[in-house]
Amino acid sequence: MTLTLAPTILTIVRHGDTFFPGEPPRRIGARTDLPLVASGEAQARALGAAFAGERIAFDRVLAAPLRRTQATAELMLGLLPAGSAIETAAWLAEIDHGPDEGQSEDAVLARIGPEALARWNEDLAAPPGWTVDAPARLEAWRTLMVTGRGHLLLVTSNGAARFALHADPALARQASALASRRLRTGAWGRIVVADGAARIAAWDRRPGEAQR
Repeated sequence: MTLTLAPTILTIVRHGDTFFPGEPPRRIGARTDLPLVASGEAQARALGAAFAGERIAFDRVLAAPLRRTQATAELMLGLLPAGSAIETAAWLAEIDHGPDEGQSEDAVLARIGPEALARWNEDLAAPPGWTVDAPARLEAWRTLMVTGRGHLLLVTSNGAARFALHADPALARQASALASRRLRTGAWGRIVVADGAARIAAWDRRPGEAQR
């Protein structure tokens, strides 16, 4: 008799807003521990309500260490059935933008150039001065996809989440067809691993929006 293992499901959430409406966005990573603003708290609650409406029960909850990810996870779980406690996962931490931390996109482009930014967005090649440790991040995602069991919720940043899409060759091929590999604030994606094969089931979705 052949045993079929239950699939591993990774629901990956980017934290909620950390900028006020109208505030110019900046490159914020590991060095800046911003709290959620009111709209970010609302995004987290909307995610929790949406998952509750789907009757999703998470077997594990992992969140990056900074306040914005921890608070997003806490607000979501407040609307879900009692379950696992939040596990702080250092490998989900935001990347370190080095000299570009806190800078506007125009300032970042002026320093590194559009080609370097494109290589980061498409191939995860860190621009000069950024600290990323791509091999360790990729290995952590691969390990979770192999050893994880059940439905896991991971709350992280955009820079860290995108490594999930490159952790497996099949996922990388699927990701190349996405309109964007970015996760917006308060958005989620889902990867399903079943019978040794990984697929992107959803990416960059926000509660209440039409499917992208």
